[in-house]
Amino acid sequence: MTQETRELMERVLRLPAEERAALAARLIESLEGEGTSDDDVTRAWREELGRRYDDLVSGRDPGTPAAQALAAMRRAMAEERERRP
Repeated sequence: MTQETRELMERVLRLPAEERAALAARLIESLEGEGTSDDDVTRAWREELGRRYDDLVSGRDPGTPAAQALAAMRRAMAEERERRP
Protein backbone atom coordinates (compact mmCIF):
# COMPACT_ATOMS: atom_id res chain seq x y z
CA MET A 1 0.00 0.00 0.00
CA THR A 2 1.42 3.38 -0.94
CA GLN A 3 1.76 6.27 1.49
CA GLU A 4 -0.93 8.12 -0.46
CA THR A 5 -3.29 5.16 -0.05
CA ARG A 6 -2.54 4.93 3.69
CA GLU A 7 -3.29 8.63 4.11
CA LEU A 8 -6.51 8.27 2.14
CA MET A 9 -7.48 5.29 4.30
CA GLU A 10 -6.92 7.32 7.47
CA ARG A 11 -9.12 10.12 6.13
CA VAL A 12 -11.84 7.71 5.06
CA LEU A 13 -11.89 5.98 8.45
CA ARG A 14 -12.68 9.32 10.08
CA LEU A 15 -15.86 9.70 8.01
CA PRO A 16 -19.25 9.01 9.62
CA ALA A 17 -20.37 5.37 9.42
CA GLU A 18 -23.04 6.10 6.82
CA GLU A 19 -20.54 7.74 4.48
CA ARG A 20 -18.01 4.93 4.98
CA ALA A 21 -20.72 2.38 4.15
CA ALA A 22 -21.66 4.23 0.96
CA LEU A 23 -18.02 4.48 -0.04
CA ALA A 24 -17.43 0.78 0.69
CA ALA A 25 -20.43 -0.20 -1.42
CA ARG A 26 -19.19 1.92 -4.31
CA LEU A 27 -15.69 0.46 -4.07
CA ILE A 28 -17.08 -3.07 -4.13
CA GLU A 29 -19.19 -2.18 -7.16
CA SER A 30 -16.06 -0.91 -8.90
CA LEU A 31 -14.45 -4.34 -8.49
CA GLU A 32 -17.28 -6.26 -10.10
CA GLY A 33 -16.39 -7.56 -13.51
CA GLU A 34 -12.67 -7.24 -12.92
CA GLY A 35 -12.04 -10.95 -13.34
CA THR A 36 -13.07 -12.18 -9.92
CA SER A 37 -16.23 -14.24 -9.92
CA ASP A 38 -18.02 -15.68 -6.92
CA ASP A 39 -16.64 -19.08 -7.94
CA ASP A 40 -13.10 -17.66 -7.91
CA VAL A 41 -13.63 -16.23 -4.45
CA THR A 42 -15.14 -19.47 -3.15
CA ARG A 43 -12.26 -21.48 -4.60
CA ALA A 44 -9.68 -19.11 -3.09
CA TRP A 45 -11.30 -19.32 0.36
CA ARG A 46 -11.42 -23.12 0.19
CA GLU A 47 -7.71 -23.18 -0.67
CA GLU A 48 -6.93 -20.78 2.18
CA LEU A 49 -8.99 -22.79 4.66
CA GLY A 50 -7.23 -25.95 3.50
CA ARG A 51 -3.83 -24.34 4.10
CA ARG A 52 -4.88 -23.13 7.55
CA TYR A 53 -6.25 -26.55 8.48
CA ASP A 54 -3.05 -28.25 7.30
CA ASP A 55 -0.98 -25.78 9.35
CA LEU A 56 -3.02 -26.53 12.47
CA VAL A 57 -2.91 -30.30 12.02
CA SER A 58 0.83 -30.32 11.29
CA GLY A 59 1.62 -28.05 14.24
CA ARG A 60 3.12 -25.28 12.06
CA ASP A 61 0.44 -22.99 13.52
CA PRO A 62 -0.55 -23.75 17.09
CA GLY A 63 -3.68 -21.63 16.77
CA THR A 64 -5.05 -19.22 19.35
CA PRO A 65 -7.03 -20.36 22.38
CA ALA A 66 -10.69 -19.30 22.11
CA ALA A 67 -10.57 -17.26 25.32
CA GLN A 68 -7.57 -15.31 24.03
CA ALA A 69 -9.17 -14.73 20.60
CA LEU A 70 -12.44 -13.56 22.18
CA ALA A 71 -10.60 -11.22 24.53
CA ALA A 72 -8.70 -9.68 21.60
CA MET A 73 -11.95 -9.27 19.69
CA ARG A 74 -13.64 -7.60 22.67
CA ARG A 75 -10.69 -5.20 23.06
CA ALA A 76 -10.82 -4.29 19.37
CA MET A 77 -14.57 -3.69 19.56
CA ALA A 78 -14.19 -1.53 22.67
CA GLU A 79 -11.46 0.52 20.96
CA GLU A 80 -13.69 0.98 17.92
CA ARG A 81 -16.57 2.18 20.10
CA GLU A 82 -14.25 4.69 21.80
CA ARG A 83 -13.17 6.14 18.43
CA ARG A 84 -16.74 6.78 17.33
CA PRO A 85 -18.15 10.25 17.92
